[in-house]
Amino acid sequence: MAKAPTGKGRLAGKRALVTGGASGFGAGIVGAFVREGARVAIVDLDQVGAREMAGVLGDAAVAVTCDVSRAGDVNAAVKASVTALGGLDIVVNNAGFSHRNQPMLEVDEATYDRVFAVNMKAIYLMARAAVPELKHAGGGSIINVGSTAGIRPRPGLTWYNASKGAVNLVSKSMAVELAPDNIRVNCIAPVLGETALLETFIGMPDTPENRKKFIATIPMGRLSKPADIAGAAVYLASDEAAFLTGVVLEVDGGRCV
Repeated sequence: MAKAPTGKGRLAGKRALVTGGASGFGAGIVGAFVREGARVAIVDLDQVGAREMAGVLGDAAVAVTCDVSRAGDVNAAVKASVTALGGLDIVVNNAGFSHRNQPMLEVDEATYDRVFAVNMKAIYLMARAAVPELKHAGGGSIINVGSTAGIRPRPGLTWYNASKGAVNLVSKSMAVELAPDNIRVNCIAPVLGETALLETFIGMPDTPENRKKFIATIPMGRLSKPADIAGAAVYLASDEAAFLTGVVLEVDGGRCV
């Protein structure tokens, strides 16, 4: 696991908030940010997981419990993060939810609502709460985690695909609107990854044989890993990407080619 910031690194001195930061892609991003010198608020519905991760990271991280689909939770989480970190420079909207891979008419309304609440409404709520803090800091970086599902949709995930297509597009629109405030907005679009949601996405047991069916659609021959997404997030959050905004970066082993 990552060590506490040393004052060095590509994100030295930066203060970041990462939603869904206790597991999967989010945990990979949190660890990479800390290794690169940032202090991070691990914002997650999984209170125990977030606290355990923050405990390992020590002074580099703070755990904040939050349901990203609820305005009150998001407002409180941003406030707690700013108080703990002394401000905010980076926001990563990573938390996500999906219905199981199934025919689109079999997805019930409550599940549909949850998909859009977590994947899309959460970005709206976070923007309302966090953008004023980024403006106060003189600018910053917002990274939304979209998906190749919003670019090359797979069957059985219709409503999830739609929600991620919205994330990909809203990132571009946010980028244009917030550019005068020196706030960059970019999007990472991962291909199917090695996370806890894998069985939900493929709609069948996660066996080597079943994985092969999906890996066969990825030219580089493997699923994405948290480290792949974390590397992209570090770059987009760093000053190396100072002139990049409105980018939807496909981290997909060639899936969208």
